[in-house]
Amino acid sequence: MNWSEFFNMGGYAFFVWTSYALTLVVIVLNIVSPMLQRKKTIARIKRAIKREAVINKSSS
Repeated sequence: MNWSEFFNMGGYAFFVWTSYALTLVVIVLNIVSPMLQRKKTIARIKRAIKREAVINKSSS
């Protein structure tokens, strides 16, 4: 067996490599998405804390 035959996958290469690519995309999204969401959440909490500090200063 040579590399050309391996990458051709017996005529099913398109389906096999497409499924590998989609799986990789889903795995990467499952890793990156929570990271981005965490950053957004932390930024939102920091803004809320600053807002509360300003309100508390002005009411004192």
